[in-house]
Order: sequence, then C-alpha cells, then structure tokens
Amino acid sequence: MRKESLEFLERIVSTPSPSGFEQPVQRVIREWVSRYADEVRIDVNGNLIAVLNPTGRPRVMLAGHCDQIGFMVQHINDDGCIHFSAIGGIDTAIVPGERVVIHTRQGPVPGIIGRKPIHLQKPEERSKERKPEIHELWIDIGAKDKKEAEATLQVGDPITFELGLTRLLGERVAAPGMDDKVGAFAVMEALRLLSARKLSCAVYAVSTVQEELGLRGARTCAYAIDPQAAIAVDVTFATDHPHVEKSMVGDIRLGKGPVIARGPNINPVLHDMLIAAAKRKRLPWQPEAVSRPTGTDANVMQISRAGVAAALISVPNRYMHTAVEMISLDDLENTARLLAATVAEIGPKSDFTPR
Repeated sequence: MRKESLEFLERIVSTPSPSGFEQPVQRVIREWVSRYADEVRIDVNGNLIAVLNPTGRPRVMLAGHCDQIGFMVQHINDDGCIHFSAIGGIDTAIVPGERVVIHTRQGPVPGIIGRKPIHLQKPEERSKERKPEIHELWIDIGAKDKKEAEATLQVGDPITFELGLTRLLGERVAAPGMDDKVGAFAVMEALRLLSARKLSCAVYAVSTVQEELGLRGARTCAYAIDPQAAIAVDVTFATDHPHVEKSMVGDIRLGKGPVIARGPNINPVLHDMLIAAAKRKRLPWQPEAVSRPTGTDANVMQISRAGVAAALISVPNRYMHTAVEMISLDDLENTARLLAATVAEIGPKSDFTPR
C-alpha cells in the first residue's frame, strides 16, 4: 500500500467514531478526499458524500460505514466509577480489563474497564458458561469520587476502546473499528483511483453512519442519491483461525483477496461484473454465499425507492467486534482496486436487469 494511503488508514482508525458520534472521523475523511472529488458534502444525519463526475450516468453509490462499536457513559456512582451502556453489539466476555477512552467535550479521558476480582467472585460468577452482564462492569478513570469524575466528563459521553493501529507480521494489521473503517477507506481510495480516469458514470463514494444501529445512514443516503447501482464495502468473518466452523461460514482467509458475496441481496449482473473485473485485472478474490439479506449497507440500498442493483465486497476480518480486529493490507488495497476497476466499466448503456 502506498505511503499516503496507509497514513490515511492510520488516521481514521485512530480517530473515534462510535455510532452517532462520527463527526471526528468524517472531518478526517473530508480533508483527505476533497483533493480528489468534484464535490464533498455532509448530510443532516452525518453521512459524508464525495462525488466524482456528478453529471455522469448512471449514478453509482459506493458505501462503507465509518461508525464503530463503542460505549456510552450511563451513570457516575459516588466512588467516581462510571457505569456504561453498549453502542452496537459487544461481547461482554472480552470487555473486562480493556483500556478505553472517554471522548468528552474537553478532550479524551483514558480509563480502564474493571470487574470484581476473581478471588471475590462467587462460584456461579466464575462459571465458564456465564459471561458478565454489562451492568456488572464499570470504567475507572482514577477519580477519587463522583464530584471529581463529573468535573471531567458527563452522562452521554461516547467511549471507545483505546485506538491505534498495530502492525503485525507481513501485511497484517489490527485495530479497533476495522469494522468498518476499512470500508470507508476502500470507497474513498477507489474514488482516488477513479479520479485519474475519464468516467461515464457518476460516482458517489459515501462514508455512512450508524450502520451498527440498523443501517440507518445508508438508508437515508441511498434515498437521497437515488443510485441505479450500489456497492457496499464491509468486513466479513475470516475463518482461518481456531474454533470457527467453515461448514457454516465458508472458507475465507486473510491475504487471499476481497470477498464477493452472492445471494438474494446481490444483483446477479453487478455480481458478475465484479468477478469479471477481478479476472481482467488479475486480482485475487474469494466467494461468499449469503442466503438472506446481508447485515450490511447493501441490505437497505437494494430496496431503496423502486430498487437498486446492489452488491457487496467484504474485507476478511478476524476477531470482529473486539479491540483487536485484524485484516490484511493487501486485501484492503485489492478491494479498492476491484471497486475502481468495476465502476470504470459502468456507463449509460449498463443494464442491471436480471435476465
């Protein structure tokens, strides 16, 4: 991956964006993509829309959601400890002991998630079958009491895991929020690649919001843009680690390329265009069968207005919805290249009607 693009990825994964609080990362994305897009705007819900060749036809929407799972300050007790609620789907089994950051109006406040020590737990609390309830956990910022904590933060402040990119062996990296900042990265990187080409279609690269709370940003944005074709970029489960049933999920591996979904949520014409582009450009890719509506932005984009030709490309991701989500930079780079190669072939004569 080129140096400037990697720096952009590092910036967005190091910038907080819990669902409903995406403004900081959208500012980073806007600054970066403005040099490549013909226009950039943010709608009332916070979706960032970067447009290339706005008078072209048809309109093609590329969507990657920038929001990440997180927490929210719910209550501050007399000891200055902070009770919290979840933003998005979080496995509480992996939460105790994590470092977190509370994003206050005065700036970031570090904390740690505490739990009753194992020595003091009752036998039923130590059971392997039982994971802690979220109300049994708390965040400790080191405050001596409620008054000191309240001087620092307030109820409703968003919280993330401690942010930052960790380089691992080869081209593998880990960070909180890979789901789905890599999608937002890929659609903006694809727009950069397309900005150097003469296009027939109009490209709307969108960093969508609140996907983790029900695909909310993509729903309203697709209605406003009214695209004829739309490709969502998200993450999918890598199955190349212990205790995953490939017979249930499929054989998906880091470093083997972006994943192209097939199923009722996917327009067969656009699906075949993605595969043809991958073969033409000699890009690696992996298949994924999804026999139901996907849990991605492709879901709501497909059924917007009178219907949209939708497709889904996914980046393989280990340890989804944890603080150590892992991807391959090669997979991410090839995702952007596949998007650009496919969109470059779309023009006024493109017909996505299944026949």
